[in-house]
Amino acid sequence: MFQTFVNIFKIPELRSKILFTLAMLGVFRIGHWIPMPGVNQDQLRKVMEQTTESGNTVGALAQAVSIFSGGTLNHSTIFGLGIMPYITAGIIFQLLGQALPALKKLQEEGPTGRTKIMEYTRYATVALCLVQGFGWLAYLKGQQLIYPEFAANPLWWVMAVACLSGGCVFLMWIGEQIDKHGIGNGASMIIMAGIIAGIPRAISSIYSNFDPGTQGKLGYMSIICLAAGFFFVIAGSVLMTVAQRRIPVQQAKHTRGRRVFGGQRSYLPLRINHGGVMPVIFASSLMIFPPILFQQVYQVISAKWGSLSTGAVVARFFDINFAQGAFLFIVAEVLLIYFFSYFWITVQFNPEEMSKQLKESGSFIPGLRPGPRTAEYLETVMNRVTFVGAGFLALVAVLPVVINKSMNIDFAITQFLGGTGLLIVVSVCMDFLQRVEANLMMRNYAGFLSKDGEEGGPRFRGAKN
Repeated sequence: MFQTFVNIFKIPELRSKILFTLAMLGVFRIGHWIPMPGVNQDQLRKVMEQTTESGNTVGALAQAVSIFSGGTLNHSTIFGLGIMPYITAGIIFQLLGQALPALKKLQEEGPTGRTKIMEYTRYATVALCLVQGFGWLAYLKGQQLIYPEFAANPLWWVMAVACLSGGCVFLMWIGEQIDKHGIGNGASMIIMAGIIAGIPRAISSIYSNFDPGTQGKLGYMSIICLAAGFFFVIAGSVLMTVAQRRIPVQQAKHTRGRRVFGGQRSYLPLRINHGGVMPVIFASSLMIFPPILFQQVYQVISAKWGSLSTGAVVARFFDINFAQGAFLFIVAEVLLIYFFSYFWITVQFNPEEMSKQLKESGSFIPGLRPGPRTAEYLETVMNRVTFVGAGFLALVAVLPVVINKSMNIDFAITQFLGGTGLLIVVSVCMDFLQRVEANLMMRNYAGFLSKDGEEGGPRFRGAKN
């Protein structure tokens, strides 16, 4: 392992990419501490800490947003919106590309079309930044977290929205620079850096709350459950990231003169977790709204007809059972994860196109007729493996809530040591290691994932570039 790290820095190009990526992430963390003028930072920190510790719907929203924004909600900074507007815009255009013929045609044009779609994505990011920035500042004003002399000044609002939007656009630029000059997916690396920055705070909270002999404090069983969840998510994430369903593919033989070409046997890899963490992100985002909606409906009906009316009783039932961690809440979240997992493969996986490419290349799946029968088989296999992948994502998503309710452990701790945040970190790290591995193997150096006897294994160590 130590020799592998040495080999990384022996390659000038790879060394430059890694150092550039680390430098860009360092810039992101520096901007994380530049405060927004006019906001009462001390009072905001107290309010956010009380909100997240309360475990209510607003607290769950704040914790979910903090994971994907880099954890900048406890103190409003110029990077307060994080990179999520850019990711949201990218997802919107990716989905619209399957629904709008004009965007689908641009996608099929190759690099030129993708460049045009990226330009539209940037414009959409700016629009989302303006809307989300104004909404965040309006929330701060409603909580009286903005100094009155600033809140009454229209120029301050223009400046504040411009700062938040500029911070998000700057993060978008950093992500694109990492894609171009660094290594790894830029937006994912920024999200991972924000999540990792919160893990030491979670560990410190565990240490301060550990007292086996006191009621309401963490005991040995709680620590064991946290550690088990931590290692389970890491091991499971690694397994599901690299797991594939290999479909055997036979290449047809071609006779030219006296020579026979083709006939090789290969495999078509189908990823079990094709959607990655996107189904969890979509499901978690949608599950924020039902608790808020049922809570507001119950309050309105109770104020107008009384808390004992039929409508109030029904609304109260849904309000209780759709609170975070309740049974119906977990069931609904699991169903949404399954829905978005299958929706994602519907958008991203095209069995008809894959079958057509196999036929044009002179390849076929043994025992299946090329064409519609092959496409039907690929779709059936993908649906089956997606069921397993979605089940794992659902288990990871509900694990922090289950540990929080059963062990009475703060949700701010469980979400970092077992759940969506840790799943994102592991997935991004695996992608990063695979890219480093590819660079090392290309130059006959030993990598992290190579085995003895394989190319890039120990007998190749120290090979010159």
